[in-house]
Amino acid sequence: MASSPARISSPQPSRANGNINLGPSANPNARPTDFDFLKVIGKGNYGKVLLAKRKSDGMFYAVKVLQKKSILKNKEQSHIMAERNVLLKNVRHPFLVGLRYSFQTPEKLYFVLDYVNGGELFFHLQRERRFLEPRARFYAAEVASAIGYLHSLNIIYRDLKPENILLDCQGHVVLTDFGLCKEGVEPEETTSTFCGTPEYLAPEVLRKEPYDRAVDWWCLGAVLYEMLHGLPPFFSQDVAQMYENILHQPLQIPGGRTVAACDLLHGLLHKDQRQRLGSKADFLEIKNHVFFSPINWEDLYHKRLTPPFNPNVEVCKNRSVNRSLYALYLTTQGKSILAYFWNFLCVYVCISTTLSSSIYGIIKFLI
Repeated sequence: MASSPARISSPQPSRANGNINLGPSANPNARPTDFDFLKVIGKGNYGKVLLAKRKSDGMFYAVKVLQKKSILKNKEQSHIMAERNVLLKNVRHPFLVGLRYSFQTPEKLYFVLDYVNGGELFFHLQRERRFLEPRARFYAAEVASAIGYLHSLNIIYRDLKPENILLDCQGHVVLTDFGLCKEGVEPEETTSTFCGTPEYLAPEVLRKEPYDRAVDWWCLGAVLYEMLHGLPPFFSQDVAQMYENILHQPLQIPGGRTVAACDLLHGLLHKDQRQRLGSKADFLEIKNHVFFSPINWEDLYHKRLTPPFNPNVEVCKNRSVNRSLYALYLTTQGKSILAYFWNFLCVYVCISTTLSSSIYGIIKFLI
């Protein structure tokens, strides 16, 4: 449903030899052959994200592979380096995806990321149409915690939307895709680049006015509204009309919501960024809103709160079974139609669930 983010970048000098400085995340000894690449799990303007199994230890990762030629041609080094810089700072926060390391070949960049396999929030929302308030509150609180952490590092996220919010195998939020982040924005400072995703653009961005970190709280309001009602607050299939709605249409909240939820939405979706909730004390204002009064923020941060939904997936906790499955997958390639089916089953099992040793033994016997 959400459109692709608009990207406008300042020109950056291309490197004659095509090398891009990966900084402290670089692993000079890593190479693509370290991994078995199993399937594509995401696509973007300059590359794709692959589910990969590292051969040395059988661990699964999401590997973001970017084409250097496209990056350098479109002068997108600043966005790529911004994403790398933000990823390097995420190791201390539970609701931001982590970068393990990065490496490059003459043609491509590789970012080795944590594999988060609970699915996009967008997928779950599309399937269930809308969430009840307690579930929406839980996700909004974890997202707000992540955004507040980024702001504490003087980073504006700028592209919050359900597609960029993943669920881990326990059902906790993991924020990903930091390509549009703006670094080095002090609390009183502003930036002016027109970027984001149309459905979630704040009015000040559409008006091409200088904006600050309050733009992220608008996006949080839009995502919360969508979780509760199924569509972004000012949505129209006509993008021009949608922009007009964002700029001028009063916020309309359907019935059935609590007073606290309505008050929070009105506060976050205030068209004047100076009056918006979060514009003065940032995350502290969000944290102290009555809508979040059931949340113990310390327990939330330490993942001591039980998520309202379990995606029912695991990350190959049964190592012995899954390594055997994967080995058998490799040895049965190309032998029969049944083997093709087995290949698919092995990969699926390794990716999304575990299999008991007894079932594994039965299937191996049948093969």
